[in-house]
Amino acid sequence: MIRHPAYAKVNIFLKITGKRGDYHTITSRFMKVKTLCDTIWFEKKFTPEFEIRGNFDCEVHSNTIYKAYKHLQTATRSHNLSEFFEHHAVCVDKKIPSFAGLGGGSSDAATFLHMCNNELELDLSIDELAEIGSNVGADVPFFIYGYDSANVSGIGEIVERYNEPLIDFEIVTPDIKISTPAVYRYYREHLYAPITPEEAAKLESTPSRDLLASMNPKSANDLYPSALGCYNELEEKVGWFYSGSGSSFFKVK
Repeated sequence: MIRHPAYAKVNIFLKITGKRGDYHTITSRFMKVKTLCDTIWFEKKFTPEFEIRGNFDCEVHSNTIYKAYKHLQTATRSHNLSEFFEHHAVCVDKKIPSFAGLGGGSSDAATFLHMCNNELELDLSIDELAEIGSNVGADVPFFIYGYDSANVSGIGEIVERYNEPLIDFEIVTPDIKISTPAVYRYYREHLYAPITPEEAAKLESTPSRDLLASMNPKSANDLYPSALGCYNELEEKVGWFYSGSGSSFFKVK
C-alpha cells in the first residue's frame, strides 16, 4: 500500500499565555521539518486485534495511533473502520525520536487519521479531523492541517497558517526521555510568568528567521528553563534552540 510521510516539527518559540483549568495556554510557532519524518502504511494481517508494527517503546494501547483509532471509532461509529483494522496492521518506519519535542507521536496520529479518512471514505472535513485529533494530543491539530508554518495557541486547538518559507534545520536529540507533564508542572510551580496578549501578538506577526536572529534560546521557549530545572542530565547547548518540552535542540543550517 501507499506509504505516507509523517513529518516532524520544531517550536520556533513557545510562550505560556495563561491557564485553563489544569492546562496551560500557549502561543507558539510550529514549523514542519521536511528532512525528518516517520513513514506509515497499512499491511494485510490475519489476527483480529488492532496491531501496530514498528519500533515503539510503549504498549499498543498507549500509542497515539491507537488512541486516534479509538477516537475516530467513537466519532464515526464506522463498521468499515473496525472491519478494516481486523484485517490490516498499521506499519510505522520510525525515524522521529520519542520524548524529543519534535511531535513524532502527534504527527503519526494525524497522518493515520488522514489515511483512514481517505482510504475508508469517511468524508470527514479537515476541521472535524482536527477536533478528533485534539482529543489525542495538543499538537495533533497542527499536523492535521498540514501547514508548513503556523501560529498555534489555546491548548493547541487554534492553528493559524503563517505564510513563510521553510527553514532548513540541524537537529540533535540527547538520549533523555523528557516528561512533558513534569516540565509543565515545574514551570507552574517555579517559573510561572505568562506573557501579555500584546507580547503574544508581536511574536505571532514576526517571521521565524527574524525571531531566531533576535531571541535567545531561553527567552524563546518558556519550557527550556523548566526542563533544565527538572533534568540535571540535560545540558545547555549554546546557540541552539530548544523544541517543545524537549529534549531536542535545533539551529538554522
